[in-house]
Amino acid sequence: MPDTTAVRPPLPPFDEDTARQKVQAAEDAWNTRDPERVALAYTEDSVWRNRDQFLTGRPAIVEFLRAKWARERAYALRKELWSFHGDRIAVRFQYEYQDPDGQWWRAYGNELWEFDENGLMARREASINDVPIAEAERRIHGPRPEAERGRPFPLR
Repeated sequence: MPDTTAVRPPLPPFDEDTARQKVQAAEDAWNTRDPERVALAYTEDSVWRNRDQFLTGRPAIVEFLRAKWARERAYALRKELWSFHGDRIAVRFQYEYQDPDGQWWRAYGNELWEFDENGLMARREASINDVPIAEAERRIHGPRPEAERGRPFPLR
C-alpha cells in the first residue's frame, strides 16, 4: 500500500484545539468503514493492542479492520478527547453495531494514542467492553452531524 500520508496534520506537540481536531478526524475516518483509508493515519510499523489482539503494521491493521467491519454491521462511532500531552492523546469512545445474528451492541472504550513527528499514529492501545442493547436503545445512527461535533456523549 503506497504511503500517501507522509505528513498528517495536526502535528505534535498537541494543544487542546489540535488534539480535538485529531480526535474528530479519527472519528470521521473510522465512520467511513474503509480499512485502507483508516490505515493511512498510522505509521507503516504502527503497533496496536485492541482488546486481546496485538497487531504491527498497516497490512495487519487493514486485515483487522476488514474482519471487524464484516462482523460489526451498521457500525457507528463517537470519540471524545479525554487528555493530551506532547505527542500523546487519550480518548474515550462508544460505538454501536449489529452482529450477524441481529443483536445490537454498544461498545464502550478508551484508547491511548502516540504520534510520530509527522502526525501519524505510531501506537494505539484500546480497551473495549461490549454491552448488548435493544434496537430501541440505539443512539448512534451514523456519522456525527456537524451540529453535534464537540459535544460530550452520555456515559450510559
